[in-house]
Amino acid sequence: MNRWRGRKNGRMPRSLDDLARRHLWGHFTRLSSVQRDGLPVITRGEGPHVWDSTGKQYLDGLSGLFTVNIGHGRAELAAAAEKQTRELSYFPLWSFGTEPAIRLAGRLAELAPGDLNRVFFTTGGGEAVESAWKLAMQYFAAIGQPQRRKVISRDYAYHGTSLGALSITGIPALREPFEPLLPTAVKVRNTNSYRCGACAAAGACTLDCADDLERRIIAEGPETVAMVIMEPVQNTGGTLVPPEGYWRKVRETCDRHGILLVSDEVICAFGRLGHMFGSERFGYVPDMITFAKGVTSGYSPLGGVIVSDRVAAPFVEEPSRTYMHGLTFGGHPVGCAVALANLDIIENEDICGNVLRHEELFDDVMASLGELPIVGDVRGCGYFRVAELVKDRDTKESFDDAESEWLLRNVLSPMLYDAGLICRADDRADPVVVLAPTLVCGEKELEFIRSTLRSAFTAAWKEWSSR
Repeated sequence: MNRWRGRKNGRMPRSLDDLARRHLWGHFTRLSSVQRDGLPVITRGEGPHVWDSTGKQYLDGLSGLFTVNIGHGRAELAAAAEKQTRELSYFPLWSFGTEPAIRLAGRLAELAPGDLNRVFFTTGGGEAVESAWKLAMQYFAAIGQPQRRKVISRDYAYHGTSLGALSITGIPALREPFEPLLPTAVKVRNTNSYRCGACAAAGACTLDCADDLERRIIAEGPETVAMVIMEPVQNTGGTLVPPEGYWRKVRETCDRHGILLVSDEVICAFGRLGHMFGSERFGYVPDMITFAKGVTSGYSPLGGVIVSDRVAAPFVEEPSRTYMHGLTFGGHPVGCAVALANLDIIENEDICGNVLRHEELFDDVMASLGELPIVGDVRGCGYFRVAELVKDRDTKESFDDAESEWLLRNVLSPMLYDAGLICRADDRADPVVVLAPTLVCGEKELEFIRSTLRSAFTAAWKEWSSR
């Protein structure tokens, strides 16, 4: 009766490393690498830092995954989760409400811009994106325009991996194993000013990237397009900040053609850009906002869609109409309680203000990295930055796939990990190193990022030049 019940085929319990190699299937993780090298095991976190199972400390320069905005180890969020679990551990939002979900919906509506006053909860960002698309289609059917089913997003943008959200995602490597995907999801140009061929000859931005949206809408037929979905600052491709006037033009284009504008703020909300919502930074009001990640700072899974009164109206006014969508764990009471405590910290400790106060220093950190021969461009805003790596600064020639594999995975990633900095080396578009530190970071942490990346980039360039 006291024997370990987890035995299989007579085997005894094994180490974490053995268990990980044999049983854990990580997300976007090469199983062959895990078999060969094992996995780092992160065991605890405090503030801007985490520690692994060997006791080594790291600066979490990616906030877990653009998520842990208020930092690790906040006892207030653990207490909120424990209190809610004791009172009501779970109940669905299917024809019921819970106090945390109701209070959080009201709080988010108060914080959101314009008339975005209704909140549909999910458990994560991809579900939020898919929920927004389904809501847009049902909204147009309800107002007598059922032919509007298409969604427009940008090249290389990441919006999730469920089949609906993946259809919206524009990253070829993620899409190809599952194609054909939904044909009603189409793409337009992104805002990569560093590699913008359209404006290169003009010598200045012409907003052709915004005009591309208009061209695509007309080509598809405006009467067939339900929504446009874009991030305030696009992640994939390397923290692509829109040029001045871009969002105004996008909003005007959507209004002219009667199309819903969805701001995908799964990364950009809750302080990442120095504002509660990224759309505030760029001065536009969308019809829907998708959110997740920073709403709980990752202490509990939660996401959702904040919806305008206009989009909600057909569901409010028609007694028999129901949005035909639901999720078992959407708006989980524990997650909502954690989110409320998280928002208290963001507001009471002026987390957005901390980002804005240190933005000039972060600009300087990135500018100093931009002086190195391996760095072609640095860009971003708030606590969301990137360095794009090139092999020729004058021609902007990038590393090819094999070279990027060598540079990012064999050279830079081990260097940065050994130096105690967790960030993201990404080559889904051009090779970049992405930084999104926790929003509690200050001068000490930003200077650590500067010195660590300068050393690693310098050493990597030396290795590349000697090949």
